[in-house]
Amino acid sequence: MLRRLHPNQPDSFAFTDANQAWAEAQMTKFPEGRQASAIIPLLWRAQEQEGWLTRPAIERVAEMLDMAYMRALEVASFYFMFQLQPVGGVAHFQICGTTTCMICGAEDLVGVCREKIAAKPHEISSDGKFSWEEVECLGACANAPMAQVGKDYYEDLTAVRLGEIIDEMAAGEIPAPGPQNGRFAAEPLAGLTSLTAHAAGREALNASVGLASTQSDTLKRIDGTELPLIMPWLNSDDRGSALDPSASARPTTLAKARDGGPDKLTKIKGIGPKLQELLLSMGFFHFDQIASWDKSQVAWVDENLDGFKGRASRDDWVAQAFSLSGSSVGGVK
Repeated sequence: MLRRLHPNQPDSFAFTDANQAWAEAQMTKFPEGRQASAIIPLLWRAQEQEGWLTRPAIERVAEMLDMAYMRALEVASFYFMFQLQPVGGVAHFQICGTTTCMICGAEDLVGVCREKIAAKPHEISSDGKFSWEEVECLGACANAPMAQVGKDYYEDLTAVRLGEIIDEMAAGEIPAPGPQNGRFAAEPLAGLTSLTAHAAGREALNASVGLASTQSDTLKRIDGTELPLIMPWLNSDDRGSALDPSASARPTTLAKARDGGPDKLTKIKGIGPKLQELLLSMGFFHFDQIASWDKSQVAWVDENLDGFKGRASRDDWVAQAFSLSGSSVGGVK
């Protein structure tokens, strides 16, 4: 499907202060010179802020990531998650029209959208609340037909149920996402044929739907009421504020490994051969050394891992080392 920038564009784009801080934090997840890897979350944040992805927003993100405008546009135009034109203020429905959904009634869902929203894809309804489009496979084939609205899937739809969902949203209600026919997730329509001992309690919402509903995240766009920014890879505390670098303390090191040689630090997720070599050169040879680090010591390590800054907190080395140290007294394990 041809995806082009909308002909009517705003003059400029700027992240809000909170979103700017969030975007800059995402960039720190990646090694120096690889900030372009943050392109998708930054574009998504811009879309969440504005409702759709404008050309000035794409160009602003490209500038932040030191990318050519065209490279950022390639990403934005490739993924259907990015809306390159204005959408309904309440919801934009993406109806899956690929084989399984088509066989199970996707065309009926499109008919509902034409009747209740607008005659053509990407047109905004007369009340400004809704828009729709047909997209390629969204990967929920076991729950066909289905539609995606923002971050949520509405599955096992019928034309009647989709019409009800649109009416409920128009009235200010938030229909629970997930299967709409009573299924818990993607079990057989006729009922469980295995794992039947887990049937009890399946009348509740599944984990994904339950979390979205509990956090009131369904249909919600970025509006400044989100939880405080938490950056564990930057040694953040529970309130999301960065630790004072002056409060960091160098952990105790060893001049050499204990008898039996160093532990195999690459058993810790996130530590490869190069990072293991760096840690050994710094005097960290054993799991129990890493397991004993407190927050300020983790901060020191994170700051001094040249080329790998932030890895210790990002991958929670302390917890991993603690579980490994129980069977380690020294020597390669």
